[in-house]
Amino acid sequence: MKNIIKNIRKEKGISQTQLAKLTGISRPYLSEIENGKVNPSAKVILKIAKALGTEVEKMFNTYNQDVNHNVQKS
Repeated sequence: MKNIIKNIRKEKGISQTQLAKLTGISRPYLSEIENGKVNPSAKVILKIAKALGTEVEKMFNTYNQDVNHNVQKS
């Protein structure tokens, strides 16, 4: 999920601070999620998806496309 949440958040014009407030998580924790340093729980993922107005599947589909693209390039 690295960078996927960040990309969607930026597309929506939402700051990390705003998203953290909408989801009830801390901004530093959100930063760690966006940078791939921690794996959030399903509950947190659902909160983020809801706050961003997107489906959880979109976040994972984007991830899978990135992985498949990188595999094909190798």
